Amino acid sequence: MRHSRDHGGGHGPVRPISNPGPWLRATSRRSAALQVAAGTPVLPLMLVCVVALVDLLGGAGVIWLPLLAAGPALAATTNGPRGVLCVGLVAALVGATLGVRDGVPGRELAVVLSAVGAVTVANGLTSALRGRRERVLAAVRSVAEAAQHALLKPVPETVGPFRVAVRYSAAAAEARIGGDLYALVPTPYGIRLIVGDVRGKGLPAVSTAALVLGVFREAAYDEPDLLDVVGRIERSLARNLGHDDFVTAVVAGYPRSGHLELVNCGHAPPLLARESGDVVAVEPTNPAPPLGLRAFSGEDPSLQVMPFADGDQLLLYTDGVTEARNQSREFYPLAEGLARHLSDEPARTLTALHDELLDHVGGRLHDDAALLLLRKPALSEPMADGPEISGPGESVSGGPGSGLSRTVVTEVNA
Repeated sequence: MRHSRDHGGGHGPVRPISNPGPWLRATSRRSAALQVAAGTPVLPLMLVCVVALVDLLGGAGVIWLPLLAAGPALAATTNGPRGVLCVGLVAALVGATLGVRDGVPGRELAVVLSAVGAVTVANGLTSALRGRRERVLAAVRSVAEAAQHALLKPVPETVGPFRVAVRYSAAAAEARIGGDLYALVPTPYGIRLIVGDVRGKGLPAVSTAALVLGVFREAAYDEPDLLDVVGRIERSLARNLGHDDFVTAVVAGYPRSGHLELVNCGHAPPLLARESGDVVAVEPTNPAPPLGLRAFSGEDPSLQVMPFADGDQLLLYTDGVTEARNQSREFYPLAEGLARHLSDEPARTLTALHDELLDHVGGRLHDDAALLLLRKPALSEPMADGPEISGPGESVSGGPGSGLSRTVVTEVNA
């Protein structure tokens, strides 16, 4: 029994192919032809044809024939060794034909053909080495991407009572990973997050960022007090970092509804955007040194507790954003940009900010840059499934002998 399947739009029944062999062979031939066409060195062959045409029209033979070597040289920039050899062979055949036609002396023609052959061989080897380096670079980038996904885990759009968006750009575009760090985790004590910047670049900075994030994710679940979380990170860095290494960071928590906790360790002040549209910088009341330098300064970080109402947004960022300069050496005005692009969708806001930042610097950043935007939706706004995560930690009193100061902020002034 034969069944027909209607896909709409007046299509007739779908009939099976009784003999798929010819159809498969035709498809394979078309696919092979497309692959060959995609790898054909069109521009180098056109250059060889142009040289041949000029020679035919001008009849100057020996003057123009050496330019045939430009064909395989150009092919090496876009094609593999086979493409270079193909163009070199065509150039040699064209050169020999035109040389005989123009009556070029045998010794001079041999010199021209030898030059074309030498350029072809040299550029074929160059193309092979370039292809090998590209494969190695692709493997390195693949590993870097895997490392970035393991280190900087994707943040969901909705976490507890918040809507969240993150944008990260590494200055080393080939590696796609740098020394800036961020993390946001739901814990029994509410939502907790960190945004930081490791001194230095390269693999040492990535290693330090991995250390900080690992300790933060573990301590955020274990410690009821946010200052104790910071203390755990500080002790770990003191054991593992050198004397000149440090990490600037802002650690935040939402222990109970309507209140946000902040601990700023030498980092750029977050930007608080009220529902009214006002944007203010949350300056630390008692500035603290970066993580890893407490033993040298003797100063302890302080805890700020500030109101965080429905509709408010908090932007945490790294200095790669605020220190980005344009051609006139002007810094990017982040607060003004946030006020200009502020919306109810954090992802849309960060996309507009990031695009404007790239336009400001001319298309490429020279330092790692991270942006994390946290928004508390109004009660009337629909939220994704998932309960608001809350728990113990509403008290701001510390443990005995902690030596950490706390500051309760009732207002944030511009």
